Amino acid sequence: MDRAASDLVRFIQDRAGAGPVRVGLILGSGLGHLAEAIDGVPIPYDQLPGFPQPGVSGHSPQLTVGELEGTRVAVLGGRAHYYERGDAAAMRLPLEVLAGLGAETLILTNAAGSLDPAMPPGSVMAIRDHINFSGLNPLIGEAGDARFVPMADAYDPALRATILEAAQATGTSCAEGVYAWFSGPSFETPAEIRAIRTLGADAVGMSTVPEVILARFLGLRVAAISAMTNMGAGMSDEQLGHEHTKQMAPLGARKLEAILRAALPAI
Repeated sequence: MDRAASDLVRFIQDRAGAGPVRVGLILGSGLGHLAEAIDGVPIPYDQLPGFPQPGVSGHSPQLTVGELEGTRVAVLGGRAHYYERGDAAAMRLPLEVLAGLGAETLILTNAAGSLDPAMPPGSVMAIRDHINFSGLNPLIGEAGDARFVPMADAYDPALRATILEAAQATGTSCAEGVYAWFSGPSFETPAEIRAIRTLGADAVGMSTVPEVILARFLGLRVAAISAMTNMGAGMSDEQLGHEHTKQMAPLGARKLEAILRAALPAI
């Protein structure tokens, strides 16, 4: 951990207590309200040098450290995306800070487009694997052999099983599938959606994959869940746009909260 991350860890511990965090969470578009369920201390990103500043509406740019279902968590209410500044490693410092706070597990959520007619808007999907369709990588330029991160089982099978068991226990339907990362910010074309469906993707989005790569580089166990806000381009009559994403995200957010609350004690 470098000096910047170490200084931030000390600052956060001075504000929120020195007890080690067990789980880190990153919340996607329209899902930031989940941080309000945390009994803890919120710290705005603008008090954390190097953290992403607000660049996308629908995010809540603050770090909240506290208790959720008896588990000490650190929740990032917003993320930086590659499309904002062309930096695939934009979330590296926040992830280093989560690790420095003690987190060994990272759970990511995102808003995504469904590529499966059986998984309409409002559905949730535990990510089993991903396709990095953008070809970008946050470890480009990293020195040393540690950059050659193996990505088999990047989405920890045991964590995913715990999430699926929690969904079943709460009566919440949760699919399982492959997430494809496009760089954004423009939405995918119908031709791109047809292509990525052929390649085996079940959902598509503009985040998460760089964070998973960085998290595995840092030694964190990873699970991720997508909340479907729309069907992929050409699969419905929806008018795609970010406002539509924000409007639809709360449908899946309620399911995500139920699953996370049930899963955390087991994690």
